[in-house]
Amino acid sequence: MNADRRRRIFERLRGRDPEPKSELAHATPYELLVAVVLSAQATDKSVNKATAQLFPVANTPAAMVRLGVEGLIPFVQTIGLYRNKAKNVVALSEILLREHGGAVPADREALERLPGVGRKTANVVLNVAFGQPTIAVDTHVFRVANRTGLAPGKDPDEVERRLVRFVPEEFRLHAHHWLILHGRYTCVARRPKCGDCCLRDLCEYRDKTA
Repeated sequence: MNADRRRRIFERLRGRDPEPKSELAHATPYELLVAVVLSAQATDKSVNKATAQLFPVANTPAAMVRLGVEGLIPFVQTIGLYRNKAKNVVALSEILLREHGGAVPADREALERLPGVGRKTANVVLNVAFGQPTIAVDTHVFRVANRTGLAPGKDPDEVERRLVRFVPEEFRLHAHHWLILHGRYTCVARRPKCGDCCLRDLCEYRDKTA
């Protein structure tokens, strides 16, 4: 795919949603970090339902540590892998208190040292909480990047590298949200809604649906 076509893709996505937002409910960087850790292999809807009950009780590292793993589990047990996620949330909260004064660091290396935080989670936090032009590649972004021909790659790291290289700078801040939302609601996994797609004529997918 050439540079002009890539630009037109993002111009159209921007035209539909100039200021895309994360669908994970949060009010602070810490709430966002916890929500993203909980969202691994889970839906944003299920996480939001859980955190709506959790955050009024514990929405700071200190409160989360006081709650503890066994206290946290009842709030998150409707989410997949909840026991391991509860351990990670409490452990990362302890590290934030011990090493960062209770604040979420705006630094990739520091974030990725936290339990349960990989590159994708760090990218989301850096982008949404701190306005850095990172691109988090989840299953939706990976699918859209490959299916459309925008930035094909064999794994999320390769797709991320290509998106960082190919996405024009003016679109980079919101790029991953546009691609996530497009994959979540239009370019869905089983049967993409090509008939409703604003990118249909720009997309290189060969098996377009009606």
